[in-house]
Amino acid sequence: MTILYRGPLAGCDYDCPYCPFAKRRDTPEQLRADRAALERFVHWVSEQDFTVSVLFTPWGEGLVRSWYRRAMVQLSHLDHVPRVAIQTNLSGRTAWLDQADLDALALWATYHPGQVSHDRFIRKCHDLSARAVRYSVGVVGLPEQLDAAGRLRADLPDDVYLWVNAAEGHLYSDEEATAWTALDPLFAVSRTPHPSLGLPCRTGETVISVDGEGDVRRCHFVRERLGNLYDGTAQAALRPRPCPLAMCDCHIGYVHLEPLGLYDTFADGILERIPAGWPHALRGSHPARPRISLLDPTPPGP
Repeated sequence: MTILYRGPLAGCDYDCPYCPFAKRRDTPEQLRADRAALERFVHWVSEQDFTVSVLFTPWGEGLVRSWYRRAMVQLSHLDHVPRVAIQTNLSGRTAWLDQADLDALALWATYHPGQVSHDRFIRKCHDLSARAVRYSVGVVGLPEQLDAAGRLRADLPDDVYLWVNAAEGHLYSDEEATAWTALDPLFAVSRTPHPSLGLPCRTGETVISVDGEGDVRRCHFVRERLGNLYDGTAQAALRPRPCPLAMCDCHIGYVHLEPLGLYDTFADGILERIPAGWPHALRGSHPARPRISLLDPTPPGP
């Protein structure tokens, strides 16, 4: 099972104008509720006897909160958790990573020009590389951020994948798309929303979305409730399902659409958004080595 967990946390230390997530300052009561919800989820994962991979996708910034750092460390040391990852702006401390099992932990980092200086963000990235942390870095593909993204690519370690999210509602000319593709060879996947109605998708079968109450939905973008994680009703509802939406325009959604073949593209880097064999496979140096996806429900043979 692969779980995208999003608890009630919504507070963020950044205020990006293009971000669709509502920003607010969480009250102490809200923070206590988020902490309790996360601890309950981590306990549930620790009690399972099957493989569970986890991606935290908080509305706000999780790693500035001690309970998210602690959850990442705890989950990384569980034998049945091959990958635990989180979306983060890298504004928080990094020393805590020394306590984690870095074979399992990974970070999906986003650079937000205007919210943090280039030099500060790059220092954080090089710090992660020095600690041997597995991570990707991304930007939103707004025209005014192209130069900043190019500078970022130039100063990132060569082995770090830079992804570009197409800006919501922006139509890219071929010239613009070429410029962004020079930074992210997979930009074409993000450039336009994917028609998805009726297509087979792993969500609702081997991939689920869980909120702070334990309520389970197939993904963040389909509101139909399948059941609850903690009372067992959700597990009984898991089965193959076609997508009920006309379009899917977010990576954490369409990466699970089976016809797109992105499990082959990303293999064991799906949760942290790192292509298989990067950097060599996409840059043409040599083909990617065969890998077994951590998210493949079929276990390898003996």
